[in-house]
Amino acid sequence: MHQNTIDPSAKWLVQKFGGTSVGKFPTKIADVVSNYIDQYQVAIVCSARSGSTKALGTTNLLLRAASEALHRPSKSPYHSRSNTSTNGSPQLSDSSPSPTPNGNSKESVPDFVATVDLLREEHMAAARSSINDPEILRELEGEIGQDCDWLRNFLFAAKLIDEISPRSRDTIVGLGEKLGCKIMTAVLRDQGIDAEYVSLEDIVPWSEEQEAVFEGTLGQDFYDDVARAVGERIKQSAPRVPVVTGFFGPVPGSLLRQVGRGYTDLLSALLAVGVQAAELQIWKEVDGIFTADPRKVPTARLLSIISPEEAVELTYYGSEVVHPFTMEQVIRRKIPIRIKNVENPGGGGTVIHADPDVDPAEVQEGLGSKPVPEPVSLPLLRKLSLTGEDHQHKKLPTAVTIKERVMVVNVNSNKKSVSHGFLAGIFSALDRFGLVVDLISTSEVHVSMAFEDTLGKKLLERLLNELRKSGTVSVHRDMTILSLVGKQMRNMVGIAGRMFTTLAQGDINIEMISQGANEINISCVIQSRDAVKALNLIHHNCLQIKPEGTRGRVGPWLF
Repeated sequence: MHQNTIDPSAKWLVQKFGGTSVGKFPTKIADVVSNYIDQYQVAIVCSARSGSTKALGTTNLLLRAASEALHRPSKSPYHSRSNTSTNGSPQLSDSSPSPTPNGNSKESVPDFVATVDLLREEHMAAARSSINDPEILRELEGEIGQDCDWLRNFLFAAKLIDEISPRSRDTIVGLGEKLGCKIMTAVLRDQGIDAEYVSLEDIVPWSEEQEAVFEGTLGQDFYDDVARAVGERIKQSAPRVPVVTGFFGPVPGSLLRQVGRGYTDLLSALLAVGVQAAELQIWKEVDGIFTADPRKVPTARLLSIISPEEAVELTYYGSEVVHPFTMEQVIRRKIPIRIKNVENPGGGGTVIHADPDVDPAEVQEGLGSKPVPEPVSLPLLRKLSLTGEDHQHKKLPTAVTIKERVMVVNVNSNKKSVSHGFLAGIFSALDRFGLVVDLISTSEVHVSMAFEDTLGKKLLERLLNELRKSGTVSVHRDMTILSLVGKQMRNMVGIAGRMFTTLAQGDINIEMISQGANEINISCVIQSRDAVKALNLIHHNCLQIKPEGTRGRVGPWLF
């Protein structure tokens, strides 16, 4: 079978595939891996596979099953097919799933039994549609069946004690990555690649003594230790291709609470650090990062390279790039991140690189056309020359993005002399409700705040009542944050004026304005109905090179 290269000088390459790719394109992932393993030692990390709908996604089903384990039992859908015994008592039909761990039939089956069966069916169907070798398929079906049996019994135990701890919930959700990686391992083997399934559920180097003194926050030392442990484990797989679970076991304070559902991306970053990878590749269903959302801006361009600071700003304000904490783990070790498209593996993608001497211009000409694009390196980037047009790109912002479903809350002090506790009272109220403010604009007597519109009606009213203790409150819903991002904007005179003049000419009202302290982001809040129009206007007037003699006029189609 095809294995990783045994060249001792070959570098590691970490490839992370998201749940959509694992769910829809498993054989394409195998093609991608096969294109790299002759030149690199490849390790792949897989998320839990997505379903045909969001509700049928593996993680959502697992969380649903965990919640159902703590509910009172209700009539199962299988009971509509129940039979009646000779003594008149109802029994489950032969077509129903095994109802209890000890095999005894009962009148009611917990709701999670149906959810676990649905999870089993989804993964069985995925296995059968992707694997041709009957022996490999039979082995995989056995693994899926055992894992789902374990989950069902685990949930019965949780139901019995009427409790699911945060660590237990982590373990339940972590099953999704295990199932996804087992399917991908089987698919790779079916395609002739010698792959090894690697579970990291016992990898965390954490002792009972450390647990006893844990104070609630994991420091960088913890993640450095995990990176070293993961790297040592993965190197043991050579020359086989390791297929690594994103779930890396019990974490103090709970993995979901400490990291969130993006822990698979974090693990891929820690793995890249642990093996000192040449590059971390994150494979999605898009070609990379664009100057704007190409679904909303037809003239959006693919960015070949951007800085980590720009990627962070784009992530915070609407573009799905990479979580800042995940990015930090690899960037601090000078490992570049490349965003690539699993449906277009020949494309160069977008590189997130920390080198301060590299400008966000299209400097990767030729890389994307090779069958196997080489990981980006500083010497290579510095050798590539910039064309005259690329020099002009240096004078432009990098991208424009929007964050929708935003609410603006204004608080105006109604006291003649403002107390020094005015701001403290407002921020204390936000902290009690766990709200993260995206933008804020303040004066001595007035505060405007923009945050995601996720509060329910009752919770919002409670928040507003708290804020009314500090002053008069007004609320604006159906708003959108528009952000112009670019590291060149620090030295770009007049860019803010051009941005706001463009919006004014488009008859777009601005609710509030804010600029980040790092000076690479100018944001404003506008009404949601104007979002797409504003996105196109700003992209046309602020991010596109104008032919000589033009003054930034735009066509009537934008209005």
